[in-house]
Amino acid sequence: MLAALGRLFDRLETFWEGTGTRRAVAAVLVLVFLGEIVLIELARRGLLPGGLALRLPRNHFRAVEVAFYLLLAFEVVGLVFSLSRSVTAAAGKQIEIFSLILLRHSFEEFGHLDEPVTWEGARESVVHMVANGFGALALFVVLGFYYAAQRHRPISDDAKETRGFVAAKKAIALVLVGVFGVLAVRSLAGAGGGFFESFYAVLVFADVLLVLVSLRYSASYHIVFRNSGLAVATVLLRLGLSAPVYWNAALGLAAALFALGLTLAGNRFAPVLRRVPERESGSVRAGGS
Repeated sequence: MLAALGRLFDRLETFWEGTGTRRAVAAVLVLVFLGEIVLIELARRGLLPGGLALRLPRNHFRAVEVAFYLLLAFEVVGLVFSLSRSVTAAAGKQIEIFSLILLRHSFEEFGHLDEPVTWEGARESVVHMVANGFGALALFVVLGFYYAAQRHRPISDDAKETRGFVAAKKAIALVLVGVFGVLAVRSLAGAGGGFFESFYAVLVFADVLLVLVSLRYSASYHIVFRNSGLAVATVLLRLGLSAPVYWNAALGLAAALFALGLTLAGNRFAPVLRRVPERESGSVRAGGS
C-alpha cells in the first residue's frame, strides 16, 4: 500500500516540479497580474459594466496582492512535496512561505489606500509595511543560517527502515495535497476562512503525526525532540498568521530562531545522545547502575 502511494507521489512530484509546470505557473501569474491591472484601470475609468466594476477594487496595488496570493499557493504545494525529502527542509519551507506572507502584507497595506497616494494618508501604512518588510528580511537571514547548519542524517542506520519512513512521509504528503485542494476550492468559493491560516493549522497536526510515525522507525531521544520541536515552530507560525502587525513578525522570527536553535543543538549534542543508550546497555551487562 505504502509503495503504491509512494509511486503516485513520485509521479505527482515529477509533474509539479518539472520545467514545463513551473513555466506554465509563471505565465499564469504574469497574465493574472497584468489582467488585474488592466481591469482595475478600466473600472476606474468607468469602461466596464456596472456589476463587474463594483466587484473590482480601485487601487492598482491590489493586483500585487492577488498575484502574491497565487504565488504563495504555488509555494505551499512545494512545501507539501518537500515533506518527503526531509522534515527539517519542510520546516524551512514553512518559514519561507511565512516570510513571503509578511511581504504580501506589506503590499496589502497600500492596497487599502486611495490613489493618488499621499504621505498623510499613508503614514500608518508605511510603518506597518516597514515592520512586515524587515520581519521578512530577518526571517530570510535566519533561514540562511538554518539551511547552512543542516546535517542531514537518515532516521535509521537500517536502509530498509529509512525507506519505510520515507514512504510513510509520502503517504502523509499525499493527504496534504488533497487537503490543499479542498481548502483551495473552499477559498475560491468564499465558503471558508483564511486559506493559509487553515492550511498551517493542518500542518500542525501533520507534524505531530510525523512525530508519532517516526517512533516506528526510531525512538532516539534527539530525533523525537527535534521533530516535536519543529511542530512547536509550526504552531508559532500559525499563531503569527492571525496575529496583528508587529506580533506577526515577532512570532515568525521566534519560530525561525527556535528551529535554528534545534538544529544547532542537534548538531552539537546528537552524537553524544546517540552514544548514551550504548553506554547504558554496556553498564547493565557489566552489572553497573
